[in-house]
Amino acid sequence: MVKPEIIKEMPITMAELKEEIEKIKKKSEKLNFRAEKTEEYLGQFTLLDIKKSQELKEKLEKMNIPRLKEEHITKIVDLMPTSAEEIKSILHAYTVTVTNDNLKKIAECIKEFKK
Repeated sequence: MVKPEIIKEMPITMAELKEEIEKIKKKSEKLNFRAEKTEEYLGQFTLLDIKKSQELKEKLEKMNIPRLKEEHITKIVDLMPTSAEEIKSILHAYTVTVTNDNLKKIAECIKEFKK
């Protein structure tokens, strides 16, 4: 049995995963059960297309918010919270603290993309 080796772990947005599944779908005729369920889930819950999600992710990274890592930004892009309280509740799952001013900046940035 082949044992794959993990070279690098990095978080990706749901839009990026959706695009990867489309690539796999083009290569092989049929997806396996888990991939089909994942594709179905992504179809229902992905809020942005790949270009918009990458643009938002880059914009949030350029804000240079202290202690906010790529995994946090990815989660924010996936869930698209529009208020500081929503962002705070998302980040509550991680051991990271962000100032209220920065939370408001993030919310304003997301509101631009949600229109």
